[in-house]
Amino acid sequence: MPRSSRLLALLAAAALLPGLAACSTTVAMQPAKNANDPACAEITSRLPQTISGQNRRWTDAQSTGAWGDPTAILMTCGLETPGPSTLPCRPFNGVDWLVDESQAADNRYTLTTFGRSPAVQVYLDYKEASSADVAQALGPLISQYLPSTGAVCTSASDATPSPSPTP
Repeated sequence: MPRSSRLLALLAAAALLPGLAACSTTVAMQPAKNANDPACAEITSRLPQTISGQNRRWTDAQSTGAWGDPTAILMTCGLETPGPSTLPCRPFNGVDWLVDESQAADNRYTLTTFGRSPAVQVYLDYKEASSADVAQALGPLISQYLPSTGAVCTSASDATPSPSPTP
C-alpha cells in the first residue's frame, strides 16, 4: 500500500475513534475522603469485570467502581470506618457488612463494610443485583487488602446490659 493510502486509512480510522468513545459512558461518582489510601488502589485495580451478571463500567472518581447499564451497583472505597451501629450487620465470607435497608421500597440497599479500615460502601439495585453476589465478588479483595480493626458484628443479645440505676 502506498504511503499516501496508508496515511488516508489511518486518518479515516482516527476519525472514527471519537464516535466509538461516545458510545461508552463514564459513571459520574464522588471519591471518598480517604480514596487515596493504597489499600483502595489495590482493590480497585482488581475489581471483577462482572458482578451478578452486570458488566463493569468506567467511573470518573478515584477508588470507585460501577457495574450495569443502567448502573445497578456502585462501589466506593475510602470511607471513614463506621462505629457501632443499630443497622443490621451481616457476616459473609469473613467480611462484616452493615446493611441499610432504608430505601428498600425503591429496591435499593446500601452495604458498608464494618471492622475494616478504610471502609467500602456499595449501593445496589437489588432487582438487578444480589447483595450475596456483591459480597462474594468483593469479599476476597476486602479481606486481603483492607486491614481489620478488630471490630466484628454482634447482635443486641450479645451486648452487655447496662447496669440498672440504683436509687
